[in-house]
Amino acid sequence: MKEKGKKLSDGEINSALLKKALGFDAKEVVEEYALDQEGEVKLSKKKITTKCVPPDVAALKMLLERSAPISELSDDELEEEKSRLLEIVRQSEKKNKEKKIAKRKETRKIKK
Repeated sequence: MKEKGKKLSDGEINSALLKKALGFDAKEVVEEYALDQEGEVKLSKKKITTKCVPPDVAALKMLLERSAPISELSDDELEEEKSRLLEIVRQSEKKNKEKKIAKRKETRKIKK
């Protein structure tokens, strides 16, 4: 989390929007504490789960609106932008596929 009142740079905002637009995995940690026999608070359970946050069209739209207005781009610039965005999506899909494969392998190792 960012400090309260701190201004974010355009790069940080664009990076956050891109992450949200493409989707990401988030780890969630749930810890349970209990009193032991001596009356001290001790960690009794810790559960770590990975949640998949799906791509968000609204974030992608906002990201596109932050860039140069599409109506002002030439045909060549539009083609370049289209290619750039498609490459970002391909890379994201490739990373997600690799993560799923790694997760399956890890699950198989655990089951053995």
